[in-house]
Amino acid sequence: MLHQRRILIGIGGGIAAYKVCELISTLSKAEAQVWVILTQAAQEFITPLTVATLSRQKPYTDEDFWEVTHSRPLHIELGEWAEVFVIAPLTANTLGKLAHGLSDNLLSNTALASSCPVLVAPAMNTQMWDKLAVQRNWRQLQQDPHYHSVGPGAGLLACDRVGAGRMAEPDEIFLAIQSLLHTGGKRDLSGKHILISAGGTREHLDPVRFLGNPSTGKMGLALAQAAAHRGAAVTLVHAPMEMGKALGEIRAIPVVSAAEMQQAMLEHFPDADWAITTAAVADVKPAHSSSEKIPKRSLPTALPLEPVPDILAELGQRKQPQQRLIGFAAQTGEIVAPALEKLRQKKLDAIAANPIDQAEAGFGSDTNQAVFLDAQGQRQQIEPCSKFVLAHRLLEFVQRIPLLSLSEN
Repeated sequence: MLHQRRILIGIGGGIAAYKVCELISTLSKAEAQVWVILTQAAQEFITPLTVATLSRQKPYTDEDFWEVTHSRPLHIELGEWAEVFVIAPLTANTLGKLAHGLSDNLLSNTALASSCPVLVAPAMNTQMWDKLAVQRNWRQLQQDPHYHSVGPGAGLLACDRVGAGRMAEPDEIFLAIQSLLHTGGKRDLSGKHILISAGGTREHLDPVRFLGNPSTGKMGLALAQAAAHRGAAVTLVHAPMEMGKALGEIRAIPVVSAAEMQQAMLEHFPDADWAITTAAVADVKPAHSSSEKIPKRSLPTALPLEPVPDILAELGQRKQPQQRLIGFAAQTGEIVAPALEKLRQKKLDAIAANPIDQAEAGFGSDTNQAVFLDAQGQRQQIEPCSKFVLAHRLLEFVQRIPLLSLSEN
């Protein structure tokens, strides 16, 4: 996805500049072309040599900006070259300039001259971030469709304070860059609330033993992140899984069992425009469970089971004409026919059939492949790709579902 893609990074003068080195390294390893602008203040934190070593490209500074050796103005050339321009850390000083259309150095001039999406990652002391003027500038910048934001988060800051103002982690910025490259900066899901289920539920026999499955929730998390990047308000109901740090403003609701997931999904479904169910929900649970660990010698040789609620079918019964309900069908062997049957039985608008018996396409992998199907007979084959790319493609597929199918299911 990033091979030879053109990423311009502007580094501001803050201690968080050291984190950007990891981002540059990650992008370079992904074979992106990475050009870097270092402000004068940024060079007090990291050196041009460090940046050049990581990016394989000499960084640009204000000294280059004022030279007359370029055939074209440097800020124009850089602004036209970039597919995505990342400014991290975004300091209070640079924020003020961008919010008011001011420019007095290479970074701010390039931002004004660029036509690509500009991704900003603010970082500053909590008291600075909370100042009325800074928040006013932040709100003003967010109203400009040219700019996209990631963070800031909250946590321990370099000044030893704990609070808002911490720059987004490199992996979060990396994901946002991938989304902007895919969408070109479109916020085509703005105003929508998307409800997503993820992970594998657990049905406990006792506090240390349970019936479960190998689902890691990676597909659901990728969908939540992609939808949020496209402007949606996202609620993620997830079974036990590794969440990572790149959640942004996603609302995460942890659950364990199918009953808990059922309760959370039914509670939030009425307010959702779309519901996408990637969770691997247990089909059965032990008929009897213990609140204390069962001694090994007392474990039953035969385990009585009973069914758990069919969450997707219940959502299908409750779905309103304006809502869209999308399911997943993890299959071995033939995947399309069982997926179509599930689509009809559960009253879905679309389904993603994915083969879990193919290399790098099953539970726990970072990649996936699928066949998208909708209730009107549309079909799209998705070749192996990252789960994040597949997430974006599914969101685009759902947007193309004819409105008629919403009332005919």
